[in-house]
Amino acid sequence: MKITILGNNSALPAFGRHPSSQTVSVHGEVLLIDCGEGTQVQMQRYGIKWRKLHHIFISHLHGDHYFGLPGLINSMSLMGRIDPLHLYAPAPLKLILDQIMQVADTTLSFPFHFHPLPDGSATLVDNPDFTVTCFPVVHRIRCHGFVVTTKTRGRRILPQQCTEFGVPVEFYPSLKNGADYVSENGTIILNETVTTEGPGPKKYAYCADSIFTDVYLDHIQDADAIYHESTYLDADREKAEARFHCTAAQAAQIAQKANTKLLLLGHFSSKYKDLEPFQVEASAIFPNVQVTVEGVVYEL
Repeated sequence: MKITILGNNSALPAFGRHPSSQTVSVHGEVLLIDCGEGTQVQMQRYGIKWRKLHHIFISHLHGDHYFGLPGLINSMSLMGRIDPLHLYAPAPLKLILDQIMQVADTTLSFPFHFHPLPDGSATLVDNPDFTVTCFPVVHRIRCHGFVVTTKTRGRRILPQQCTEFGVPVEFYPSLKNGADYVSENGTIILNETVTTEGPGPKKYAYCADSIFTDVYLDHIQDADAIYHESTYLDADREKAEARFHCTAAQAAQIAQKANTKLLLLGHFSSKYKDLEPFQVEASAIFPNVQVTVEGVVYEL
């Protein structure tokens, strides 16, 4: 699983930082979480292929989280996309998109499926490679976070050992499922001789805009990494509370309670040019923290 940050600022673009957007790459498929202004430009800049994008998730309807969506959808149509696209977002967004398409007399070149987010938590995607679930957070308007969890692909094949023991390639799927191989002369090749333990599932939580609260801890517990908004430093805690946001210190407390392995900070207020204090403040509470940088890929 790889997370690429396309935008890590809050409402206003500032100091080279863009509004919220990121991709999660799972087994070669790209998931887009939030789509602030400039997302498609950032995708081009960092080599994100929209042809691998089939699922988009929008946390809430503050503009810095979805103003880039109409342009991205239209561009994919202009480029001749034919694969279906699934959008998971608050229900009113469909009315907004329909109105934009109507006044522009736009007909998309691909099937477009809109899935309204529920009031509470739910499973949004469940396929052989990964699941995506949503959970409500506490913001000024209805808002959701998302959890992406990969599924194991079975045991890892050791091609050289398979060749040495004469295991044919067509038997590899059975090896991945743990089967032993029986050769033509009846010799049994034990599975552990030609495979190793495969990678286990990975869990990534995107905690969208929210006031400091532990109501969603159960959903993000034991994640390998969480991305948590840290709009302000703790000196501006009152401002954070008034605007239903968190500070870097509060994000670190959430990470500590959630028993995550890695905390990624983002959604920075445009009042801050220097982000080093976010690192200092959060790491005093939760050591394994990174202030996200646009274009950087974080691999789990």
